[in-house]
Amino acid sequence: MQDLARSLGVSKATVSNAYNRPDQLSANLRDRILAEADRLGYPGPDPIAATFSRRRAGAIGLVFDDPLTYALTDPAEVLFVTGIGEVCERTGIGLVLIPRGPTEDLVQRALVDGFVCHCDLDGDDRLDIALARELPVVVVDGPPRADAGHVGIDDFGGAALAARHLLELCHRRIAVLVGPLHADGGSGPASPARQESARYHVTLQRLKGYRSEIESAGLDWADVTVAECAPYGREAGYRNACALLDQERRPTALLAESDELALGALRAATERGIDVPQQLSIVGFDDAPPAAWATPGLTTVRQPHQQKGRAAAEYLLGPHRNERTVLPVELVTRGSTARAPRSP
Repeated sequence: MQDLARSLGVSKATVSNAYNRPDQLSANLRDRILAEADRLGYPGPDPIAATFSRRRAGAIGLVFDDPLTYALTDPAEVLFVTGIGEVCERTGIGLVLIPRGPTEDLVQRALVDGFVCHCDLDGDDRLDIALARELPVVVVDGPPRADAGHVGIDDFGGAALAARHLLELCHRRIAVLVGPLHADGGSGPASPARQESARYHVTLQRLKGYRSEIESAGLDWADVTVAECAPYGREAGYRNACALLDQERRPTALLAESDELALGALRAATERGIDVPQQLSIVGFDDAPPAAWATPGLTTVRQPHQQKGRAAAEYLLGPHRNERTVLPVELVTRGSTARAPRSP
């Protein structure tokens, strides 16, 4: 940069402005500087050095619980990332994706100005590492913390809406499909102790919402099979729904913690010739686009995924007062639910 300034007879600060603050120069002067830089073979300021000198990376980090492919393929997560991307585009900043890896080094080394932590696991060490860097942090969906911002929904209330819908349709044989309760890969029917000790915040809150509504209707929660679906996804929902639907006295309704699990259950019912909704009702959670595309359309709890992403990113760009934002949910009724069939 010094050589370029000397060649042009301008200050080093003027050369710097040509790259970092072009609005400070006339178009002709900037064009002269860039042309001379090209002649001398100067590619511009080193981006890492520039980050240190400005003390700004010009990017936010998105920390999440799953492999990188999850953020790129899961329908609900794609909408959430899109919301963050909208803010990044509008403000001219970058987005760094930080999936769970074998160590926490990615969070420690990421060149970012703040973190959106879409981390659901209670006690996630990566949150402490992010906060220790003294950068702005907002937790999305995970356990709220006093030392960070928080954006989420009423998971308990949304789950209660789903359960109440089935109860109002006179269903009494209800089973539940949930994602992982612990990070140990467990799958299949979950004992009451395993349910109550769940380390994933969203799953625990939704289970509590289902249970509260079912017990309020006078039913015994011990009679409700809770199937843990790991690893999370449509295939795990399908496998666990197969086991439930192959029972001699199968449930008449399934509450699924996500649309992906519900769509897996819908496939299991279709393969067995079980009519949805006349013989089996299914309720999901998320209202990502595939819920409306399914046949029949999936009754589900809608949450504002893109709005959640926008709110999280905007939090990092504004004053940081460790505020909590709770976004609304609503029940969307489609063709996958109907009145319970008469008991044989």
